[in-house]
Amino acid sequence: MGLVIAALIVWGVGWGLNVAVANSRRSDTLAGKIAVPVVFGITVIVMWELMVRGLEVSPVILPAPTAIAATFAAETETLWGDFRQTVMKGALSGFVIGCAAAFAASLLVDRVPFLQRGLLPIGNFVAALPIVGIAPILVGWFGFDWQSKAAVVVVMVFFPMLVNTVSGLADTGPMQRDLMKTYSASYWQTLWKLRLPAAMPFIFNGLKISTTLALIGAIVAEYFGSPTRGMGFRISTEVGRLGIDMVWAEITVAAIAGSVFYGLVAAIERGLTFWHPSQRT
Repeated sequence: MGLVIAALIVWGVGWGLNVAVANSRRSDTLAGKIAVPVVFGITVIVMWELMVRGLEVSPVILPAPTAIAATFAAETETLWGDFRQTVMKGALSGFVIGCAAAFAASLLVDRVPFLQRGLLPIGNFVAALPIVGIAPILVGWFGFDWQSKAAVVVVMVFFPMLVNTVSGLADTGPMQRDLMKTYSASYWQTLWKLRLPAAMPFIFNGLKISTTLALIGAIVAEYFGSPTRGMGFRISTEVGRLGIDMVWAEITVAAIAGSVFYGLVAAIERGLTFWHPSQRT
């Protein structure tokens, strides 16, 4: 019970630190914004360790963070191979192909009103399809290597990116468009000078949504067929062997990869849309 009590004390200390940081004058600074999630994360990890050891939880149910860290360090080569197969091949290639195709399709939809009435409802229908139903079909079509995982990712990211881009292109007001007409601007000049800059926040919103969908899609697709590597393959295999510490190590890699991927897109967004109210400080 001593470790359980210590875990509760850690939670109280972490809560107090977060409240103090949130109420301080530096809460809106970069250091203040980083401090809150860092303190919260450390608190959760320390509590997790103490509770698992204090309550003697079986590693098959929930391993301690130190056990996960030991597995992570011992299986670095395996984790790196799985990362390359799932993220760098399947998720990244599918993300690029799907988002590029969606952007090109959005320009076509913007030019042809018929497609707005016909393609977008189909997009909502496809977005509602379960990935566990799509993945086995695409694996059968494209094989067990990364190409089938990229195809699943393309299906997952295409329509969210398309809907956001089309909404962004329609975000300009009548007065802005009339002003471009008074300058005798062509469609492409209006698109480049007015509508694409106005659509940038929407486009990046679609890209950020797609970063998480791409990783999820690639991992889930590997459950239905994969070479003897990949994060989804490793998770499904280790669950069957009760290697839960390895499963959590793969989850850690996925969480880090997803956070870095999202952060890169968000950093590019801040650089390109610094003029937008959402990016002003």
